[in-house]
Amino acid sequence: MGDQRPPAPAAPVPGRAAPPAVPGSPLPALRPGATPDLLTQAHVDAEIAAEHAASAARRARGLLVPATRNDFAPYRSSVLRHPTKDPVQADPEAVELLAPVFGERDVDPLEADLTRTGAGEPIGERLVVTGRVVDGEGRPVRRQLVEVWQANAAGRYAHQRDQHPAPLDPNFTGVGRCLTDDDGTYRFTTVKPGPYPWNNHRNAWRPAHLHFSLFGTRFTQRLVTQMYFPGDPLLALDPIYQSTTDPLDRELLVARYDHDVTQHEWCTGYRWDIVLTGTHRTRTEPEEPA
Repeated sequence: MGDQRPPAPAAPVPGRAAPPAVPGSPLPALRPGATPDLLTQAHVDAEIAAEHAASAARRARGLLVPATRNDFAPYRSSVLRHPTKDPVQADPEAVELLAPVFGERDVDPLEADLTRTGAGEPIGERLVVTGRVVDGEGRPVRRQLVEVWQANAAGRYAHQRDQHPAPLDPNFTGVGRCLTDDDGTYRFTTVKPGPYPWNNHRNAWRPAHLHFSLFGTRFTQRLVTQMYFPGDPLLALDPIYQSTTDPLDRELLVARYDHDVTQHEWCTGYRWDIVLTGTHRTRTEPEEPA
C-alpha cells in the first residue's frame, strides 16, 4: 500500500502571501504529518487576521466573545491543551488547607528588586515597573501578593528547560515579589527582558514581557497575565498577545513609559495598572509552554 499520511502543506513561495485562513480551522502545523518548520509567520499572520475579523463580526452582532481566546488557533499549544470541559467546583476552605500560607513578614522588601539577587549588577537596561492594583470601582486592593518572573536581557530564563543559545546572567534570577501598599501600589526594579524564540512556528519570537501573578484574598483567586512594553514590533506578530482579540483590551496589556517614574542617570520607568474586575479589567492570557 502507498503512504496513507495526508500531504504536508506546500512551502510558501517567496514574495507570495500565505493562503487565506479560515477562522477555527487547524493551522498547517496542527495537521498530521506537519511540523512547526512548515508553518511560517505569514501563515500565522493570516490566521490572526481571520480570527480577529470573526471575533469583531460576533461582537458587532451582539454575541459574546471571550476577552481572551484559549482556543486561539495561531497559538498552537493552547489549541492542543486548553480546557474543553466545564471547571470542577472546589471547596475554597478545603483548598486553603493544602495551599501555601504566607504573611506580611514572609515577603522581604528586597525581593521587589530583581537587580540585587546576585553578587553583582545584572546586565541590561535597568528599569522600574510600578502601578496600582484596583477593583472595578477603582478602589485599591491592599496587601495583595504580586509575583513577577521574566527572561534576562538576553532573552533566557534561569530554568533548566530553557536551553536556547543565549547566555545566562549569574547575577539575575528573574523572579521577584512584593505586597501592595495601602494605596494598592506595587513596585519592582529589574532589567528589561529580551525577546526569545519559541517553537510555535518557524522563526517565532516572543516580544519582551513580564509575567505577573496576583493571589487575591485566597489562593483560589489567582490571576496570571503578562505585561508588554510599548512600541515593540513583535507584538503584531505574537499569537499569545493577539489571542486577546479586542484591540482596546490588548492595549490594557501594554505598560506606558512614565518619565516621572524614570530616575535621573539611574533607570527608565514604566507604569502598568492592574484592574481585577469590571469591563476595564486586565486581561489574563494563556501561558506559553516553559
